[in-house]
Amino acid sequence: KIGKTEYVLSLIPLGGYVKLLGEVENEKLSEEDEKMSFSKQPVWKRIMIVFAGPFFNFLLAVLIFVFVYIYGVPTLSSVVGEVQKDSAAYQAGILQGDKIVSIDSHKIVYWDDIKPLIIDSQGKELEIVVDRGGQVKQTIIKPRLSKTKNIFGEEVSAYLIGISPSDNVITEKRNLWEASIMGLQRTWQFSKLTIVVFVKMLKGDVSPRNLGGPIFIAQAAGAVAKEGIVPFLFLMALLSVNLAIINLFPIPILDGGHIMFNIIELIRRKPLSLKWQGILQQIGFVFLIMLMIFVVMVDIERMNLKFVNEIVKYFK
Repeated sequence: KIGKTEYVLSLIPLGGYVKLLGEVENEKLSEEDEKMSFSKQPVWKRIMIVFAGPFFNFLLAVLIFVFVYIYGVPTLSSVVGEVQKDSAAYQAGILQGDKIVSIDSHKIVYWDDIKPLIIDSQGKELEIVVDRGGQVKQTIIKPRLSKTKNIFGEEVSAYLIGISPSDNVITEKRNLWEASIMGLQRTWQFSKLTIVVFVKMLKGDVSPRNLGGPIFIAQAAGAVAKEGIVPFLFLMALLSVNLAIINLFPIPILDGGHIMFNIIELIRRKPLSLKWQGILQQIGFVFLIMLMIFVVMVDIERMNLKFVNEIVKYFK
């Protein structure tokens, strides 16, 4: 116990949780403790308390990324591995093995530096400088609007020049300031991606079978861990972001549900009745249980276990 807070390390560490003062059923409180209880706090303070959980999930992801970028991330270099025939790059004289040094005076070090400059060009001519066997060559390329596929397998239009990277990998290291910026950027990017995935699932553009449960996560973590500490930490950061986003969904029982109740109270100037809160929490609980069963069944299907698959099919 530190101050007025008790800290407990459980025998089976299934995750962190808090029991707020006054939230334990049949708990008897003194008059002084009653004033300090969660339900007696102003609405804004209750929202901040509930938001603290997802916030620290985001913070953990940022800190992981900061550590990773200081430690060093294996990243594709700017060396061209393949040039598509009759592409804009092919016609401009770009060759396999060329190292792209700059695009429109923007310094290029990593392959990831190239893509945004090409896509955001809107088809205007770009001045590209390459290192070819120690000799500096300069050329002009006009990106073409082409059909390609995004990470969801959807066909989209984007400006491309028709090159792909080589297998040449270099270690990307950043100082503390740069790593902090990268940590915030990567956390924001993963957050947006997570939200987009769920929106696409609701619209039917992405199959819910892409969801992964505890079995899939354990398998993925094991497989990624074999690739090294950096991929493993990237996965942990992604899971932390996913957990934060999911926790903020306005589903009763989740943190987002509690925030929703408090916002409703803020608007109505009075809380929802305990009866309605109880009903909505039961609905939220049933929904989460059904979702958990679904993702576990999908995980089992991925494992391709014949006997268990028969059971899964039976329940379907």
